[in-house]
Amino acid sequence: MTNSKSPISEQYRTIRTNIQFSTVDQEIRSLMVTSAGPGEGKSTTTANIAVVFAQQGKKVLLIDADLRKPTAHYTFRVDNNVGLTNVLLKQTTLPMAVRETHQENLYVLPSGPIPPNPAELLGSRSMEQLGNQVFEEFDMVIFDTPPVLAVTDAQILANKSDGIVLVVSSGTTENEAAIKAKELLVNAKGKILGVVLNNKKMKDSQYYYYYGAK
Repeated sequence: MTNSKSPISEQYRTIRTNIQFSTVDQEIRSLMVTSAGPGEGKSTTTANIAVVFAQQGKKVLLIDADLRKPTAHYTFRVDNNVGLTNVLLKQTTLPMAVRETHQENLYVLPSGPIPPNPAELLGSRSMEQLGNQVFEEFDMVIFDTPPVLAVTDAQILANKSDGIVLVVSSGTTENEAAIKAKELLVNAKGKILGVVLNNKKMKDSQYYYYYGAK
């Protein structure tokens, strides 16, 4: 996470506020972050959203549910020998697989070993059981999932969270791709809370907003 007084950090606090006020009658306790395609800053955005919620005093768990190209263990510099896949296969327990981070109140459940059947694991009864278990320990759970148009994983998880944030990259994501991603998530009964736009050039400035870690 960048300096707390930087424009980028302020943008993430704005995103946090928008998420919290996105529903009137329901508290957002679980969030899924995805993108239309790869390379749009999805995982970095997920990590930074998790950080700003933790900074608010919430006990946050970031689950790396991208079982194809996981990155959370790199971002937070934690071990990935054991993680989500091991929990889903009943090879270990959730408390044994969760890792502390350097950010107070923020914990990570890394992907664990990459399985041959990611979609099947994410759609399993074990995943449903995990979804119920995490709320006994954490105030906020954030899922980092693969891009929507690449594989079906995000669609499988779409209706298992209180809301979805779709990440798009300015000048990279095609309009048609973003629209298609939205349609797939809505058809999967997912609730899209909003869109985070990465790499948007600021007016009258020499640098770009990039909602991510430097």
